[in-house]
Amino acid sequence: MSVAGSYRVAVGSQHADLPLVPLNDDLAIALMMTIDMGVQFTSTAGTELARLIEPARPDCVVSVATLGIPVAVEVSRALGLDDYLILQKTPKIHLRDGLREPVQSITSTGTQHLLLDRRRLPAVAGRRVAFVDDVISTGASCAAALRLLEAAGADIVAIGALLTEGDAWRAGLAPRASLVRALGTIPLFEPAPAGGWRPRVATQA
Repeated sequence: MSVAGSYRVAVGSQHADLPLVPLNDDLAIALMMTIDMGVQFTSTAGTELARLIEPARPDCVVSVATLGIPVAVEVSRALGLDDYLILQKTPKIHLRDGLREPVQSITSTGTQHLLLDRRRLPAVAGRRVAFVDDVISTGASCAAALRLLEAAGADIVAIGALLTEGDAWRAGLAPRASLVRALGTIPLFEPAPAGGWRPRVATQA
């Protein structure tokens, strides 16, 4: 992974220095890896995110493997829920007949599939569900997860993220963008005239 500096961001009451990772010559992102953030950081962030989505009264918390798992665990714990559901991307043997939905992510190449084990359908079918993740960027991964959960009969009542990135997710998640609650936001980055990277200025519609 090529790193080109760092960006300091507020994540609720905490701060993190995220590495800037170029995706191509014209675009770089500040990369959050929840599995590298430490137990206490994610515990605090999960508790603070839970406070934001608690008014929606979710019965179950759902996220996507792998980076969403720590978020789902800590949000569930803070909400006093004993169960959570993780949508998978690896077609393991028990997921051969699982529900599936294609997805493309800004940080992954090619098309993957989100998979939901049919044995876990009772966890979400007819229940109030909060979908949580580490970062919502284009909204494509989140939207795919919501389509899969809808197919499973879930009632989506909240969407939570540690961070939102840029503003493309608003269009990507319409008409559910209003459900999003996040602890912070990060910009996308473009080349700076003097070298390095600078936050991309949002274009006016």
